[in-house]
Amino acid sequence: MTAEILEPRRRPTQERSHKKFDHLLQVSRELLLDVGFESFTCEEVAHRAGLPIGTLYQFFQNKYVIVCELDRVDAVAVRQELASFAEAIPTLDWLKFLNRLVDHMAELWVNDPSRRAVWLAVQSTPATRATAAVTERELAAEVARALAPLTPGTPRERRQIMAEVLVHVVYSMLNFSIRDGQEHAESIIELKRLVTAYLLSAEHA
Repeated sequence: MTAEILEPRRRPTQERSHKKFDHLLQVSRELLLDVGFESFTCEEVAHRAGLPIGTLYQFFQNKYVIVCELDRVDAVAVRQELASFAEAIPTLDWLKFLNRLVDHMAELWVNDPSRRAVWLAVQSTPATRATAAVTERELAAEVARALAPLTPGTPRERRQIMAEVLVHVVYSMLNFSIRDGQEHAESIIELKRLVTAYLLSAEHA
């Protein structure tokens, strides 16, 4: 059976609703950092947001939908950076592209520890994992498009698989890099070595 993909009940179309929606997400992010996912509740989100619980339920069915939406939001900044890198192609070679992308994402993870909290939360159930996988695949499709002019000899289907592996490994290693007691800079160096070796091997396979 295919796991359900978790989406908000509705997305706001008016400015006032947008503000409530975004406020609920920001409060959810802060709460997730404060208490962790197990103690995270929709009731506490609504309380901290100063909104009726009914307002929250207009948008989100439960806390699992909320963390999946936070995961989508986190992917937006990465997609924006990918778009800016794409403008520099083909003047960039793919190793420079890779280094810049990893450096940018590493900075996001260091500056915003909630990203790791969100990533861990979406690993909690089959439905949240399936939803996060969709977000990863969408991001990987953009990585594949960015890689296309840099790896012209690679078939499109293989490039998509390469991009999916790349995104999954990078996300996993970034979350590893900022856990307690871990040397972030050293982890990023190892991440670059890992993905560089993989892409060099995969491109010529």
